[in-house]
Amino acid sequence: MEFTGYLDFWFTDRPLIERVEPFANLGIRRLDVWCWRLIDIAGLAAECKRCGCILNSTFDESMGSLADPGDNERTLRTWSESLEMAVCHGVEHLFIFSNQIDIVDGKEWTRRLSRNVPEAAQYANLLDQTEKILKLVEQTRVEVWVEALNMFPIQGEVLVHDHDLAADWVRRMDHPQFRLAFDCYHQQRTAGNLMYGLEAYWGLYPTVHVGDVPTRQEPGTGEINFPNLAAKLRQLGYDGLIGMEFRPSTTEAEAFRRVQAIFQPDGAGGDESQA
Repeated sequence: MEFTGYLDFWFTDRPLIERVEPFANLGIRRLDVWCWRLIDIAGLAAECKRCGCILNSTFDESMGSLADPGDNERTLRTWSESLEMAVCHGVEHLFIFSNQIDIVDGKEWTRRLSRNVPEAAQYANLLDQTEKILKLVEQTRVEVWVEALNMFPIQGEVLVHDHDLAADWVRRMDHPQFRLAFDCYHQQRTAGNLMYGLEAYWGLYPTVHVGDVPTRQEPGTGEINFPNLAAKLRQLGYDGLIGMEFRPSTTEAEAFRRVQAIFQPDGAGGDESQA
């Protein structure tokens, strides 16, 4: 297993670009970041290269809604731009969501559809648009990760908000560059059944995100039994990524040690001496 660190959640007492080096000092070389259009992605990529890190993943906060036929032109255009960015800056993975989520008055809102569209028609449009997007993806080495967003903090309806439908989306596409991101935080808030999900979606997910519920801090701070989940992953033979998309409750070094103790109980960690 290899750990990935989220720049939006860790070392938040300093500018984004200055967070790369402390991750590298912890031995975390794969870094994730939200909303690539809102940041200096070129500067961030350069700093990652300087520190021996890579940009593991990001997403476009303005990609549009795949569920909305009125956004079809927009989603193809923004995905073309995201893929060009990813190839240019060495970003290996891009997240995909069913709906556009906007921030309005400090709250997350699902963008209204352009017209009244039944859910079945929304899903059909999503699948059709995904096929077109994957034609663009095939021209690159970028891998696209499906993420189901829980609706607990979001105002409005998100079409793909649980892992069952997200897994169906991945299976229907049946494409080697289109995979599932198994997010424990989102799944627990929406449907639970984490142990079931790890088995049911086996083979679909190359990354498991480990934020706890309800505070989205490191494993051991909330209600999820992460030692049991880690044991299940070892039983299944999982050797993918562990995405640390959470806010550390104490120091970053201590939070990382807690994650390592659960997912790498036999050792194998980074150099924490400079944290």
